[in-house]
Formats: sequence, structure tokens, C-alpha cells
Amino acid sequence: MKPKHLLIGGLGTVVLLSSFSMLGVFEQKVDYNTQIKPILNKQCIACHGGVKKTAGFSLLFRHEALAPTKSGKPAIVPGDADASEMIRRLTLDDPKERMPLDGPPLSEEEIQLLRDWVDQGAEWGDHWAYTPVEKPEVPRLGSFWNRLGISIPGMAESDETTWAKNEIDHFVLDGLRTVRDTTTDAELAKTLRPSAEASRATLLRRVSLDLTGLPPTPEQVSAFVRDTSPDAYEKQVDRLLASSAYGEKWAGMWLDLARYADTKGYERDPGRQIWRYRDWLIKAFNDDKPYNLFLTEQLAGDLMPNRDPVTGLPPDDQLVATGFHRNTMNNDEGGTQDEEFRVAAVIDRVNTTWDVFGGTTFACVQCHSHPYDPFTHEEYYKYMAFFNNTRDEDVTTDTPTLRFYKDKDSVRVQELYSWMGRLAPPGQTAQQRQFLRTLEPKFNSHALDQYQKASLLDAKFFGILHEGSGRLPNVTLTGQNRLLLAWSNETPGATLTIRRDSLNGPVLVSLPVPAPARDTVQIFPIPEVAGRHNLFFRLDNPKGGNKWVSIKWIAFQRAMPGQPADRLGAIETEYALLLNKRPQSTPILLDGTGDLARATQVFDRGNWLVKTKRVQPDVPKSILPLAPGLPRNRLGLARWMTDRKHPLTARVAVNRFWEQLFGTGLVETVEDLGTQGSTPTHRALLDYLAAEFMETDGWRVKKMLRRMVLSATYRQQSAASAALVAADPTNKYLARGPRVRLAAEQVRDQALAVSGLLNPKMYGPSVMPPQPDGIWQSPYNGESWKLSDATDRNRRALYTYWKRTAPYPSMITFDSPSREFCQVRRLRTNTPLQALVTLNDPVYVEAAQTLADCVREQARTPEEQIKAAFRRVALREIEPRKLAVLLRLYRNTEQHYRQHPDEAQQLMGFERASPALAALTVTTNTVLNLDEVITKE
Repeated sequence: MKPKHLLIGGLGTVVLLSSFSMLGVFEQKVDYNTQIKPILNKQCIACHGGVKKTAGFSLLFRHEALAPTKSGKPAIVPGDADASEMIRRLTLDDPKERMPLDGPPLSEEEIQLLRDWVDQGAEWGDHWAYTPVEKPEVPRLGSFWNRLGISIPGMAESDETTWAKNEIDHFVLDGLRTVRDTTTDAELAKTLRPSAEASRATLLRRVSLDLTGLPPTPEQVSAFVRDTSPDAYEKQVDRLLASSAYGEKWAGMWLDLARYADTKGYERDPGRQIWRYRDWLIKAFNDDKPYNLFLTEQLAGDLMPNRDPVTGLPPDDQLVATGFHRNTMNNDEGGTQDEEFRVAAVIDRVNTTWDVFGGTTFACVQCHSHPYDPFTHEEYYKYMAFFNNTRDEDVTTDTPTLRFYKDKDSVRVQELYSWMGRLAPPGQTAQQRQFLRTLEPKFNSHALDQYQKASLLDAKFFGILHEGSGRLPNVTLTGQNRLLLAWSNETPGATLTIRRDSLNGPVLVSLPVPAPARDTVQIFPIPEVAGRHNLFFRLDNPKGGNKWVSIKWIAFQRAMPGQPADRLGAIETEYALLLNKRPQSTPILLDGTGDLARATQVFDRGNWLVKTKRVQPDVPKSILPLAPGLPRNRLGLARWMTDRKHPLTARVAVNRFWEQLFGTGLVETVEDLGTQGSTPTHRALLDYLAAEFMETDGWRVKKMLRRMVLSATYRQQSAASAALVAADPTNKYLARGPRVRLAAEQVRDQALAVSGLLNPKMYGPSVMPPQPDGIWQSPYNGESWKLSDATDRNRRALYTYWKRTAPYPSMITFDSPSREFCQVRRLRTNTPLQALVTLNDPVYVEAAQTLADCVREQARTPEEQIKAAFRRVALREIEPRKLAVLLRLYRNTEQHYRQHPDEAQQLMGFERASPALAALTVTTNTVLNLDEVITKE
């Protein structure tokens, strides 16, 4: 058949099908997700959902909705709306029986939709975000015939095909075309067209800020403008992705999600050494660690199978990665109960995992089944069971920690490992190898109970007086013939006796208490005893008076091979000496086993004190069943989350990346892709990117970001006509480029960079740049803000010391969170305080001073100096109108400082400061404060 006949036949088929539709041959199918679920969520679910099931009727799951109600009548009879009690009650006139009760009736259109839905079988539908990611076809571009896949010789290429750079643009153009084709607003159809590409200077500044958090230099902009090669922009993108600043920028974004801070939170908010986790993040992003591995190491790095043959532990970096969930707060306040806040930390880990990786409001399931999404109350605690065995217990020592021995101590540790290796295979000394690095497993002193003349001192450590006692319950002694104690004592002559099973039971061991001793670790031989026993500790301290003997922790181990059974050998003596060292450390996750394993129970209405049914680790079946071969621990959980069939992980990740680049996610509610979240503006594009991220990119973040920033959609100019802004004020159709205010960290880093003050030093402990006096109030420990030296104070913002109860003030003013809890999305505000920060904060004043010094050396006249400052900051030439305003500011300010030289000296910080330099500083400070400077255009 000739092509002409094929064309006519195809056109006839289209017309015929269209006529069938117009004649109503095919009944319009009601869609549950887009048409029915919104009505149920708005009108019904509050009384008939996961929280309440009034009259025994719930609309959360289909099987519940079709089950008999308390009255015995079926609320919904699939296929028969007239027999469905729900439909009848919606149409009654009596307000005592009509539903919704105590609310306005549903509209006729809503009732008809529900009736049609029931008549069509009351089919349920999974919310789009909970369905597997299926890769959609990339929309075709060009003319009508091109989109049908028909090429006609001689037909000119359309503007769309020349504009598009990659597949992202196909989806965006298809969305714009759909709006134009379906709208009755001719002006809207005319307006919604893609915008031209931004100028080269603007584009390079935009992509530099997005990928590295720093602006380009004027020299880099000039080189890009001069580069006429077809791949000039691609080369700039690749340069930025390879920059070490890239890892710093994206790690800074992740710190909000990880609720990273240098303090523990709550009332006392003391310091915590966890900066190694921040450094791990930077390296992970710079190394382009695959996102599935990035997720797995943070959730379960301690459970990874690739163990170090010497220590028996996973590599240090995988252990450090688990700091993600050690960023939870600890309550060191006296009088608190450790178990209460341990549980609070575990709950925070559950909620944060879902917020960050699942984009779902799982937290409310703690108290009741989800009112809108398919998660039951019991499933929350099955999921919590994955995290409930971690060894941290809200103790002040922050254990477990990974210990980093340095210098001679590091050499001694390696010698000890070698010594162990010569005595026996590593498995026979596994306890000691792990204990050297982590001080686990052990019993923290709050595990003791049945106090007599004993107490948990300041709710922290077990303290015992003369003739006092306490019990350590249910300890397995089989195979354990070494006792390890960390204890403190002030007076000599004390003896601690440990008996089995009762205060008068057989003596296990009698120990002299060292004095004076401060958190001293000692190892004692104990006799071989089989089985589990309650151990009773009794102190004889006749000279102690009211002096306490304090026990911090207790551990039981097997003696090392080759050592005497009844006394410590040389190798164990060296082992004890190393345990008494105080090396640097960082908090990590480790799971407890044996006596330290915990059972998980459902909390009645979320109350941790009222436990009910015992549950095992499991995942919500509505998402994806846990594969039979996966371990029921955090490693298995991470494998489940990164399964190709998991519907949320990749979608949430690419939506977050999109939000970071474009200012708003494809789903605006980055924190909630569930039924109460925003509808995707480009669902097909989101699914395409999620599939590409997993399949083509191999979970590599750099590849996904490169695809996004190379798109024509990203490269568009952000300037828009009044008509386009009116038609699409939030840019949901993506007909223009992103224009958003810089994040708090970027505002500060940019000021330091353009002034030449920025110190590029990477890694290490957090620093303390200038901040106003009186911000810190630390009455418990007298901690104060100690200004870092002249170079460290000008490091990038992500290295700034973060105190949860008093965060760095200029960051808070620009909407950064306190990081007490995970914050998935920063909501941008615009307040006068922000301008006061950039005009008056010491960091910005110093940046303005340095910038003024710099441009004064480059140009002679004030006019040329202002031009140079603007060019250095905004990376383009200043418009005459703006120049005139800034020049007038300079002259007025200079005149003022000539009349008030003391104010010039106060601003500049040194005597004989010239009015001209002070005026130039005020002017450069104003340039740094311009909207176009603190905005990404």
C-alpha cells in the first residue's frame, strides 16, 4: 500500500474513533485516584479512616470498605449504587442521618461521581507514588505528523525540535502543548511557550551556584563567553561536577536531612564530636557514591559484609556513615529517664528514614493507622523493630563510638592486633578486637536495678554507698571468664562483691576498688559459670562515708587465647591500658545481640509506657513485600528500599534533586508524595527520571544532575513577561528558568568568595566564625563561642559549629532549621531581618571592606570602582541607572564621613580610616545586598 493511502487510512481511523467517543459509545471510566480519593479524603476519611472507624466503616482499604458495618448493612456494594448504604446516606435530607454528619452535603456532581464509581465496581486504585516506577515513552516533538511517527520530506524542522536539548525537554514541551491544546484562554495558549536561553554569564552563575554553591570567577565567565565550541557549556558543567566544592555544596544540603549538629540538643545541649560524618558526606558526593550504596551505608554501614580481617568490623568509613542516625538528640539533663529518650531517638530514626528516603508522612502511624495512606498502626512498630536493637541508650558518653587511636597509641593497637593474630585466628579474639574500637558490647550502668543505698547519680551513672547493692539481671555467663568494669572512686579500702542469683548467693568475684580512680577500666578474671544469672553487686566501703563508688559500664568477655585463666596475661594488660586511653571518637550505630537484644512491642496509641503485642521486623505490604532472602535487620531494610521495584526511593531522590535546581520539586511537597501531598506537575517526567536514575545512571547522582542542568528547560532565562507570570505565577509549567533566593549558606559563601576572603580548606572539626555576643547561653558548662583564627573563620558555611539551641544567627534568619529534627524542605521567607544581616553582620561587613580594598586597587575613580565591584559580584556590567544610584550613595556617604570621621573609623575598625574607603565599603556592602546578588537568576 502506498504511503498516501496509509495516511488517508490512518486519518479515517482517528475520525472514526473520535466520533464513537462523541456518540458516547465508550462509557467514561471514573478514576479512583484523581476523582474519588480526593472526595473521600476531604469529606469522609476523618470519621471513616485510619484514626476513626465510626459505625465500623473505614475507607482506608478496599477490604475494610466492603466489609459489613456495625448495622450489618454493606456500605458499598460493588456494581450496585442503589444497594449501597453509603450512597443512600449521602442523598438523605435528614441532617441526623445524612452524611457527612455535621457538615455541608456533597455536591450533586460529587455524589454522581461516587454513584458511577460504585456502579462500575468500586475499584480501588493505589496512589501513583505507591505504584512501581514504569519508564514512560519519551514524547515526540515537531508537527502533528512527526508526533505520529510519520516523516514528510521537505517539512521544516519545528522550533520545538531545535529548542530541546534532551528528553527532559520533550516532557516539558509536551506539557506546555497539552495546556495550550486544552485551554479555552487564547492569551494563555499564546503565552505558554518556552523561553530563550539565559545569557552566558547568567547561566554559568546559575549552574555554578547550583552544583558547587559558589559563584564563578570573572575570569571563568569571560572564558565561557569567549568559548564558541558547541560543547562549551557541557565542559563547564563537567568542570563543576569534578570540583571538590561540589561535594561541599550537596553535603550541606544533606545536613538538614540528617539533622546534623555539633551538639546533642535538649536543655543542656552539650557538644558532640560527630564532624567525621559531615566529612564522610562530602567525600561521598565528590566520589559520586551510588545513591543506593549511599543510602545503605547510612542506614546499615555497621552490618555490611565486607569486614576488615584485622578488626572484624566493616571499614571505618562505613561505620562513620551510620552517624546519619546518630545525629538524633540525647538528653543529658539530670532527672531524665534514659529509656524514654532512647525510644524517642528510635522513633525519630523511623520518621526520618521515611521523610528523607520515602517522602511519606509515616510519623502519624505511631499513634494510629494512617488516615489517608495505606499504613496500619501495627506496621509502624514492625518497621521500628529494624532500629530498636541499636546499642545507643541516651547515655552521656554517646556510646557506641568508633575510637581513633593516634600516634604511639595507634602503633600499640596494631601491635596488639598482630599479637592476637599470632595467638589465635581472628574469630577467637573478635570480642576484644571490636571492643578496642567501639567499647561494645557492654551493659551501661542504668541496666542495674533493685537499688539499696544506691542510686543512678544525676540519672546518669550507677552509684553505690557502703553496704549498698544493686542487681544486673539476666546475664549469660556461659563461656565468659573476664569481667570488665569502668568505675570511679575517691576513698581507699572499698571492696565490691558480686554474687549470683541473690544477695546471699554464691560469690562470683570479690574485687578491690581502685582509689583514686576516674572512669578507670579494669579487667578481672572470673570463674567459669554456665547459664543466665542475676548478678548482685554489694559494696563494702567502711571509710567511704557518703562518698559514692560509681560504675559507668560492665562487660563480660572470654579470655584471650594463651592467657592464664586466673590472672591477666601480658597481652590482656596491654589491652586494658589501651581501653583506658581517651582517643578521638565519633558516634556510630551497632546492633545488640544476645542479652542486649530487645523485643519490639506495639505502643498503645503511641505511648511508650503502654506496650501491647510483640512484633518482628517487617515493612508495609502496600509498598513492597520484603524479599524472603533479605535479613530482618537494617541491612535487609536498606536492600528493600533500593530494590528496583520499590516505588518511592528513586522518585523521592530525583524530586529532591529537581527541587534543589529549580526551586520547586516536580512534586512541590518534597516531604510528602502521599495522597495528601501536591499533585506532580509532570508525573511522566518524574517517573522517567526515576527510571533513568536506577537503570541508566546506576544510581549516580552526578549523572542525574548533569542531565538536568544540560536540559534546555534548565537553561531558560528566568525573566518573564507580565502575561507569563500572570498565566503561571509559580512556573509549574516550566516555561521559564528558575529564579529563587540563595540558601543561607550560599549567601554567606558568595560574599566571602567574591571578596576573596573564602578559605577553601576542607574537612575537620567545625569552626566558629564571628557572631554577635550573647547568642550562647550555657549555664551548665560555661561553654562559649570561641572565635576561630583569621583563616578558619572564613571557611565555607557548612563547617560552622552548629548548636541546636542557639544556631548560627545569620543562617536562621535565612531560613535554615535548628536541626533538632529532620527538615526535608526549607520554606523561603523574605523579611527585613535578612537585609539587616547582609548589611550589618560582621562577616558581610568584613567582606565589603575587603571588596572595597580590592576594587580600589583596580580603578582610580569612584565610578570605575563601583563598576568593578558590581562586575565582580554580579558578573556583568552595571546598568547606567543603577550606577547613578550607587554613585549617589557613595558621594553622600563620603560627605557624611568627612563630617564624622569617628564613624568611619568605627566602621573600618582602625584609626585614620579615610572617608573615601569607608564610603566605598558602604557601597560595596550595598552591592552585596542587592536582590539580584542574593538571588539565583
